[in-house]
Amino acid sequence: MAEAVKRIAVIGTGIMGGPMAGRLADAGFQVIAWNRTRDKADALSSRGVVSVGSAAEAAVGADVVICMLSSGLVCEDVLLGSDGVVATMKSGSALVVMSSIPVETAVLIGKRAVERGLAYSDAPVSGGEKGAREGTLAIMAGGVEADVMALSAVFACLGRVTQVGPAGSGTLTKLANQLIVASTICAVAEALTLAERGGANPARVREALLGGFADSTIFRQHGLRMVTGDFRPGGPAKYQVKDTSTALAFAHSRGLRLPVGEEVDRLYQAMVDNGDGDLDHSGIILELRRMNETAQPTACA
Repeated sequence: MAEAVKRIAVIGTGIMGGPMAGRLADAGFQVIAWNRTRDKADALSSRGVVSVGSAAEAAVGADVVICMLSSGLVCEDVLLGSDGVVATMKSGSALVVMSSIPVETAVLIGKRAVERGLAYSDAPVSGGEKGAREGTLAIMAGGVEADVMALSAVFACLGRVTQVGPAGSGTLTKLANQLIVASTICAVAEALTLAERGGANPARVREALLGGFADSTIFRQHGLRMVTGDFRPGGPAKYQVKDTSTALAFAHSRGLRLPVGEEVDRLYQAMVDNGDGDLDHSGIILELRRMNETAQPTACA
């Protein structure tokens, strides 16, 4: 972008978008926000964020539009509709889609954006609500490297950005991330379930493993959630299964079988089907407990 960024529109101010909009406003940017449930955008007024009634209205005159909506279908509808965001944005401004969406959708939105004379990046994030609040997100950006680097001051408010390839590459990297995250959460849940059923104290088992090869950010944060029973959503399970299903669909389109990912996806789908989709994805341990309610111990040979 030729000029310094002053005005930023944030489309979607939920669990992730809300804290991100607040951090941008705290950094001195003029932030205009829209959310389908308006009170979530209105709640940011104390941090200087201006709430408006439509996504297109938020985008008018913005130097950068950041999209943090819940799915590819919603992003496509809000951004590419006849009176949508892309049609409203001024030529030369930048569109940054930070939602977790299918690769094909990210590429399509990018194509339409470039046709309108916009800079484009698909730049999904990892780090959860905590990372969004603290500005420590890992940002995986696809798009022209110069366009990504031109937004370094914006990304710096939110976390650490890495340009990983052309449009669509950021989304692909996020899908890879989500397979690692979901599989690791399930492994932690299985280990703590095993400890509990075997008669050990799961909290003490977690403490004992800290600093060893099994340690990780997921083990520390989500293992703690599991042993304390705190499943307030940072990353809801319904979004986790959306991402694992999207990753598997893309893999299958390339002739790949990902057996661990397929089993993890089935576990999360069962969790959602059993009514726990709004719980944090660390709540997968509840699904494991359900699966094992009637299991009886067997004697070792």
